[in-house]
Amino acid sequence: MKLFGKMTVIGVGLLGASLARACKERGLVEEITGYGRNRENLEKARALKVIDHCSTDLADAVKGADLVVLCTPVTSIIPLIQNMISKIRPGTLITDVGSVKEPIVKETEKLVPEGVYFVGSHPIAGGENSGLEASTADLYQNAKCIVTPTGKTNNKALEKISALWQAVGMQVINLSAEEHDFVFGAVSHLPHIVVYALMNTLGALRTQDDREVTAFSGAGLKDITRIASSDPVMWRDICLSNRNHSLDLIDRFQNKLDEIRSTIEKGDGEALKEEFMAANKYRLNVI
Repeated sequence: MKLFGKMTVIGVGLLGASLARACKERGLVEEITGYGRNRENLEKARALKVIDHCSTDLADAVKGADLVVLCTPVTSIIPLIQNMISKIRPGTLITDVGSVKEPIVKETEKLVPEGVYFVGSHPIAGGENSGLEASTADLYQNAKCIVTPTGKTNNKALEKISALWQAVGMQVINLSAEEHDFVFGAVSHLPHIVVYALMNTLGALRTQDDREVTAFSGAGLKDITRIASSDPVMWRDICLSNRNHSLDLIDRFQNKLDEIRSTIEKGDGEALKEEFMAANKYRLNVI
């Protein structure tokens, strides 16, 4: 079932290319144009039939598009919209896949003219590997997608973008942009901050014989620190874009760490066991 005529994907990496593959496999769009700064990557995507056309010229890429999907780092989304908005025809729907929503939604609504529609999106999908080569048509299958409508959001635009995410296999959930940033600041951004800090703490430790402590680590440490391999530039931008929630959640975590430290200092085994039992219970909610 065709949902859109021409879809333009800005950023043909893991998320953008996977969306293009999923739309092609399911016949959701008539044609797909990819935009990016890396001509070689675009040509490869076209050769692999992930996209039908490609361009390194933004105005050319969005010309005649019914849907524009921004699949770029969060700090580049607003500048891209600023540069392309005058080239977009009335009736076009714009969305993004950024993991921070409030600053993007607020700024975009100021930029989008009457007759052009924007709905913020955040598909909760991805993996350790990135780039075109890691893309798959089933990346979004059985995952959640958050959409962040506001009082200014066009209902038909919301319905259409929700239908697209559902058609590629996602469960769509509506949240306000502020609630989204608090939730994902907690379940995604804070864990990355904590794991980066943990890895830096352990990585700097040496024994008396100048052996690296991390050389003795087992599978447990590898499991809990996997996300420390995530793209540092991307996570720098995410943390700074969601700064207020990042700082608040770091403070909350620090308070809890101080409580546990105090419990250990007092030698209160029962209270420490209760802390760990509570963590066991909360972990069950996650899995």
